[in-house]
Amino acid sequence: MSNEKILVVEDEKEIAQMIRDYLKASNYDVILAYDGEEALNTFYRENPDLVILDIMLPKIDGFEICRTIRTKSPVPILMLSARKEDMDKILGLGLGADDYVTKPFSPRELLARVQSQLRRYKELSTTQTPSSALVIGELEIDPSAYTVKVRGNYVPFSVKEFEILYYLASNLNQALAREKIFDHVWGFNEYGDINTVTVHVRKIREKIEEDPSNPKYIETVWGIGYKFKGGK
Repeated sequence: MSNEKILVVEDEKEIAQMIRDYLKASNYDVILAYDGEEALNTFYRENPDLVILDIMLPKIDGFEICRTIRTKSPVPILMLSARKEDMDKILGLGLGADDYVTKPFSPRELLARVQSQLRRYKELSTTQTPSSALVIGELEIDPSAYTVKVRGNYVPFSVKEFEILYYLASNLNQALAREKIFDHVWGFNEYGDINTVTVHVRKIREKIEEDPSNPKYIETVWGIGYKFKGGK
């Protein structure tokens, strides 16, 4: 039985092949790319279900690849790096990565992250029906298609950005603690930081708000977290 297709982008061939062998043993289809240019060409050609993406790559680095993929697709992206500073940069730039793993890592941990990302993505994109789309103000949030329209135009969202937006909008006018949002979206991630929620909310505001500094949708509830309003 053929399972989901995973693109592994890693210039260290031994690591790439180790990841491939471990994932294939769990019945995933795996494609390898060893530089950034090959990665993007392979992504467009193969349309994978998940991308495992190293940061330090020849030709085009992982940050730029992540940014490019995210403008085209909400597919889960799991980033790899040997440096903690790179993880901070991922969060700070809000590039749209859904998870990250620092090297060295255990194949078992990586597999658990992959399985969790695919499961959550599949659940959100297949268990909803078109009638479950939320229309609030000038926003249309459709979990069946995993799309967001802002003032009639489609705007690309990462998986995590979409999950946060949909969770907030589904709890209209309710103050939700950052910890609660984090648990709902990143509950499996033992290395997580609730500041990730703040970074993602900032990116969401940039996409949906006409004036992110004076938001009409996502209101900050000081000392607690955020509340989604009706956009009036």
